[in-house]
Amino acid sequence: MAACTVNSAPKPDPAARVCDTRVLCLGNELLRDDSLGPVVAGRLRPYANADTEVVSTPETGFHLLDYILNTRHLVVVDSVLTGKAPVGTIYVLRDSELNVVVGGSPHYVGLYESLVLARRLDLPVAKEVVIVAVEIDDCSTLGGEMDSALRAAIPEVIRIVQSMMIEADKPSVGN
Repeated sequence: MAACTVNSAPKPDPAARVCDTRVLCLGNELLRDDSLGPVVAGRLRPYANADTEVVSTPETGFHLLDYILNTRHLVVVDSVLTGKAPVGTIYVLRDSELNVVVGGSPHYVGLYESLVLARRLDLPVAKEVVIVAVEIDDCSTLGGEMDSALRAAIPEVIRIVQSMMIEADKPSVGN
């Protein structure tokens, strides 16, 4: 497997990077429970090999296109507020299992819409997308400590993502 490389471009950017596996951690470190993504990214980076890139961003909307392209495997870590499960509940699903919310994402254009657009435009979007989402109860409080139940879920989230990183490194049958 080739190491992550930057395509020739005047200024390297996330969309120009080519990686076998990209772990995209979404969230805003300034917001209480939404800071899950940046925290997980910081803890995962030491475990990433040359074929894996761990990225953290607070960006939303079509800016996500910069992160979902040019990788074979995409693992997305994000917080989710459904109100249907206790804080710290971990969901693992494929992008094909996502349900579109009528009225769109709270970010107006979200991950799902960015994936659909990239595929319709025949852009080099990840063939395999897995989302690891963790239930929160506060996505808007500026500052403060992360909910203790959410904090307690972080080691399991890291274990799940690490196992996906290891699985993605295994050669595919027939390749």
